[in-house]
Amino acid sequence: MRLAVTGREGQVAASLIEAARGRDDVQVLAVGRPALDLARPDTVFPALEAARPDIIVSAAAYTNVDQAEDEKDLAITVNATGAGKVAEAAARLGVPVIHLSTDYVFDGAKHGAYVETDATAPLGVYGASKLTGEEAVAAANPRHLILRTAWVYSPFGRNFVKTMLRLAADRDEISVVADQWGNPTSALDIADAILHAAARLQADGNFAAFGVYHLAGEGETNWSGFARHILDTSRAFGGPYAMVRDIATADYPTRARRPANSRLSSVRFEDVFEWRAPQWRESTERVVRRLRGGETRRALSA
Repeated sequence: MRLAVTGREGQVAASLIEAARGRDDVQVLAVGRPALDLARPDTVFPALEAARPDIIVSAAAYTNVDQAEDEKDLAITVNATGAGKVAEAAARLGVPVIHLSTDYVFDGAKHGAYVETDATAPLGVYGASKLTGEEAVAAANPRHLILRTAWVYSPFGRNFVKTMLRLAADRDEISVVADQWGNPTSALDIADAILHAAARLQADGNFAAFGVYHLAGEGETNWSGFARHILDTSRAFGGPYAMVRDIATADYPTRARRPANSRLSSVRFEDVFEWRAPQWRESTERVVRRLRGGETRRALSA
């Protein structure tokens, strides 16, 4: 099975490449700039056609949530128009597309975990651009899996885990928001889930359960709880540690509003694909252990 994943630098792309390493049954090819640039939609089909994929994973995106408020046109071009072109390319090539989306399509007003049928209501440009991207993907290719995830971290790229470790190396105390809740999700687990789902799509020519799925880490916490676990784990492995002070969202103003509740129910994905994410604490420990062990220590400074 040959998977083409859009983007070269993203956490999911890097995790997919690593997950496929040493396996004879799957090959992952990252296709990114300059050959494929979602800001230039005309580059999408030629680059993906050249990759000769069996399945396309649409992972590249504009992800700067705050900057998107000032770069609306670019965010929409990449996350909506570009995503639609990726799905269209997959349709033209006769293959399914697995598209990554986000919890930011919701406004966070619900008290429980969001399910796929809940009404969407993004709070900002980033979430709106990703929701429009979902619609474009669904319209362009009926053979689509749209996977909404949240609070993604990994040994690769920039993310909350590495930010906490970097800050703890220089500070005794870190202030972290305590009134936003969600599911920390390892990109390593996302990659494993994608490979599992892709194998199902490849093996089942009559697969009919295409559509939207939630895919997030098992269990929930708030940002400060997530930070405490990261730093407690780091200290256990001899790494940097700092105390965490709870603050409110109002104490840490940002350009874009964040949903207070980003909890996602992954039950549908579990039922259809018979795959369940590990508990978020376990996956966090795995990533922190790797970073402390030096496998990707160079990324700590990123």
